[in-house]
Amino acid sequence: MKNLDLVIRGGEVITASDHARADVGVRDGKIVAVGIGLPKGKREIDARGLIVMPGGIDSHVHLAQPSAEGTVMADGFESGTRSAIAGGNTTVIPFALQSRGMSLRDAVADYHRKADGQAYCDYGFHIILTDPTPEALGQELPALVSRGYTSIKVFMTYDDMVLNDRELLEVFDAAGDCGALVMVHCEGYDAIRFMTEKLEKAGKISPYYHAVSRPEAVEREAAHRAISHAEITGVPIMIVHVSGREAMEQIRWARNRGLRIMGETCPQYVSLSADDLKGLNMDDTGSKYVCSPPPRDPESWAAIWSGIQTGVFQTFSSDHCPFYFEGKLGKKSAAARSSFRWVPNGIPGVAVRMPLLWSEGVMKGRISPNEFVALTSTNHARIYGLAQKGSIAPGFDADLTLWDPKRKITITQSLMEHGADYTPWEGVEVTGWPAMTILRGEIMMRDGEVLGNPTMGNFLPREISNEALRARESGDPF
Repeated sequence: MKNLDLVIRGGEVITASDHARADVGVRDGKIVAVGIGLPKGKREIDARGLIVMPGGIDSHVHLAQPSAEGTVMADGFESGTRSAIAGGNTTVIPFALQSRGMSLRDAVADYHRKADGQAYCDYGFHIILTDPTPEALGQELPALVSRGYTSIKVFMTYDDMVLNDRELLEVFDAAGDCGALVMVHCEGYDAIRFMTEKLEKAGKISPYYHAVSRPEAVEREAAHRAISHAEITGVPIMIVHVSGREAMEQIRWARNRGLRIMGETCPQYVSLSADDLKGLNMDDTGSKYVCSPPPRDPESWAAIWSGIQTGVFQTFSSDHCPFYFEGKLGKKSAAARSSFRWVPNGIPGVAVRMPLLWSEGVMKGRISPNEFVALTSTNHARIYGLAQKGSIAPGFDADLTLWDPKRKITITQSLMEHGADYTPWEGVEVTGWPAMTILRGEIMMRDGEVLGNPTMGNFLPREISNEALRARESGDPF
């Protein structure tokens, strides 16, 4: 085992299944050896006192994505992937949005133009499908899946993205035929419109009422409907950003029946609450926390932890969706002050995803370090077809996070490295923080300083998800 480019020595190597003190040897951007007493490398890193784990994979981030009324997203690929690296992530999967009237091919090409030469970390694309024409489903989607765009996202709400039940069934069926994994945003469109109009008529327009307009029943009903569509068409689906007990229990119910329904949750659903949307004396500072589904309450946090601990949730993602707070198009804009419905809908979180889960999960005894790795890296790689990512073993990409498990950090905007002008977790203390982020053997972050440049991230064509493959091979629904 000669001519190693890099050896990481003396760290506590933790994967989703193993835990041992060992050295990690790297050559040509790949892990080639894991063991004790590896020969000297061209470069050496002393990892004593640190955990060496697979680089984080955040499979749900929004970057450079247009929003309603011309609102500008605060992160393009340069700042968004820089923030990801700062938070211990080496791969992100953002979304290529198909606007209505646009072809899927053009949507993907548009996002490649936005991303090329602008990424500090590796990335793939999910496709947001909003216009399920026969051509899109019958020709473009199969062709794109064959080229490595193996997952799509559909919405059950939002004026410019919502699909009706017939459209959802057609998309699910087409996805099953070509092996695309379907991610579903589950909130009922008509119920939200009804609640929003009723609240506005009553003069209840402050940011807090965003949460009131989208109660758990809205998410529960849509989750059950999506599960039913998946059962009818025989396809596996991932229900994303689950916020509380009621939708979680729908997924648990489905999984107990043997259906291939997966679940994702996010930091905001174990650390933020609807009360945060009140701000100070119901002012507009509460708009900093507006996202969908909205944060719930501490009782919902307990339900989400139960879902994490019992395997209802396979992935813990950020749903990083950053907007500005200040400015004409930010969360304090004139339109946003006229009603919660116009507040840009989303929060930044890619840099705090891993620290919050470690601090609230591992340090408080809710999950093990191995489960942490599965939730933040390995399961994302397995579910979304990233065969070369998510573990520490010969042949895998040398994507590694060196983790200081007991370091206490107070989260501040200055640490985030994102384009947004605030963090919802300002002043929150966490225990556990990334000390170094390594992408394919290159140090991209050390002690909070982002290194390298935004040309180092590669686009990743992905394989068909194992979940989709099993569904296709079964020949019968589930």
